[in-house]
Amino acid sequence: MQVASAGAGGSQAAENPFTPKAYLIRYWNKEIRNNLAKPNFLLSKASPLGAVDLASFSKLISQNALSSHLPAFCAAANLLCFPDLSPSLEKHSRDSSFAGYLNRNFTNYGTDRLGGTDVFKKYSENQNLPVDSFRRYSRDSTGHKDNFVNYASNGNVVDQSFSTYATGATGGSGEFTKYADSVNVPNLRFGSYSDDSNGRAHSFSSYSENANAGDQRFANYGKNSNGASNLFNNYGSSANVIGSGFSGYGQTSNAANDTFANYGNDQNNPQNNFKNYGDGGNGAVDSFANYRKEANVGDDSFQSYAKNSNSAKVNFANYGKSFNIGTDKFSEYGEGDKGQTVGFKIYGVNTTFKDYAKKGVTFATYTNASSGSSATMAVSDSLVKRWVEPGKFFRESMLKKGKVMPMPDIRDKMPKRSFLPRSISSKLPFSTSKVSELKQIFHAADNSTMETMILDSLSQCERAPSAGETKRCVGSAEDMIDFATSVLGRNVAVRTTENVNGSKKNILIGSVKGINGGKVTQSVSCHQSLFPYLLYYCHSVPKVRVYEADILDPSSKAKINHGVAICHLDTSSWSPSHGAFLALGSGPGRIEVCHWIFENDMTWAVAD
Repeated sequence: MQVASAGAGGSQAAENPFTPKAYLIRYWNKEIRNNLAKPNFLLSKASPLGAVDLASFSKLISQNALSSHLPAFCAAANLLCFPDLSPSLEKHSRDSSFAGYLNRNFTNYGTDRLGGTDVFKKYSENQNLPVDSFRRYSRDSTGHKDNFVNYASNGNVVDQSFSTYATGATGGSGEFTKYADSVNVPNLRFGSYSDDSNGRAHSFSSYSENANAGDQRFANYGKNSNGASNLFNNYGSSANVIGSGFSGYGQTSNAANDTFANYGNDQNNPQNNFKNYGDGGNGAVDSFANYRKEANVGDDSFQSYAKNSNSAKVNFANYGKSFNIGTDKFSEYGEGDKGQTVGFKIYGVNTTFKDYAKKGVTFATYTNASSGSSATMAVSDSLVKRWVEPGKFFRESMLKKGKVMPMPDIRDKMPKRSFLPRSISSKLPFSTSKVSELKQIFHAADNSTMETMILDSLSQCERAPSAGETKRCVGSAEDMIDFATSVLGRNVAVRTTENVNGSKKNILIGSVKGINGGKVTQSVSCHQSLFPYLLYYCHSVPKVRVYEADILDPSSKAKINHGVAICHLDTSSWSPSHGAFLALGSGPGRIEVCHWIFENDMTWAVAD
């Protein structure tokens, strides 16, 4: 546990008094009323800007000129900024095997290409912030094949744009195999993909598997196409909170053939929105087989799906058989009957049909929530382990000396960033009403990852607090100190788990100490948000007990870590589908739930 390891001497004494870190040390001395040593894990997050750079960038902000110096600002302040793309490879006309390229601009690449094959293998692999643009790629090509194998795998924040990809192409194919596998935050956009194409086939196999908290949008995908074939196989399987939007997909197309096989299986809370999918199409065949099978919850919306289509065939087999029920909405589905047929076979529960075509629709082994059948499937131990990592949640009784328990992966997977000095952060816009200014400063294009993460973080910060919650987003260490002391007073200590040793292994609990004598107390917990600079979502958590514990190796009994854990005693307002109840059993308000403080998260409490 790092509560305050190291004092203000040594290197701190030699700190330039005009740097952000030196100011933070003085601010701590003024605001915190105890003799505990200063927490190095918090001081290390102070802005690395030197005194000269601080003055220079502050001046640029006052002149509204920071955007034109963004790369220098991001590098000096240790921020998360996406690189500007290199010049387009438009004139690179030969067939290629792309391996080792990074942050490339393929605008107009392959335009009017006749035949040939481009292979992207192990491209942008193991990168923190890969940004690639495939704008107008293979446009108006004939018989040209694109193969994306192991593309952007194991990335962190992945931003890829396929805008007007293969528009007007004839024949050929695009194959995405193991695309964006095991990515942390994928943001993948297919805008007007294969629009007006003729006989071109696309296959998404093992696309975005094992990903975490991302977003994929298919806008006007295959619109006005003829004889297009699209296969989504193992798309997004075993991913966590993935959102996919299909807007205008296959609209007014002819003889489209789309297969969603094993789509979203084993996902946690997938969100899929099909808007105007297949609207006005002719002779389309759409098949959803094993779609969202054994997922946890989930929410799909089919608005105007296959509306005004001609002789369309849509089949849902084994759709939505989640082990915790989700919600599906079918609005104006199949309206404007022109011989289309829709079949539901072994379809899940909790579904709303509004303005649904009554003719040509068949239901076989359809599970209706009102039929009296169980709304929740039995959950096997293997599925629980897949969705809730062992040790992520535990009962208070496990925090006893001599107990052996699994520890989850507590490593920080966020991009490394630093706080901004308050003298700078206070001058930057920070609200959804000023998002256009923020986008201009941080070079965030429309629908880009940067725009998404800015909007998501701002929305979370502006969300109304939950019952009994006090919350604030802080972009400087000084703001964090102010919030913690406003809730808890000035005699406070901040704690975090000392290191990441023991992650994903069994651990042995050593000596345990309850903060505030183990009594029910109040704390302020702070969790990172994905934003250009280091931003924390801090909130007061009443009715908790906070513990620190030695963590030992079960075999050698040697101390390997010192952990901080928090136990929430009142879970009555938590969702019944919360992962804690999935892992531990029971439900809201019936049990307490404990978890470790992960790397770079922290909790504040009154000092002992």
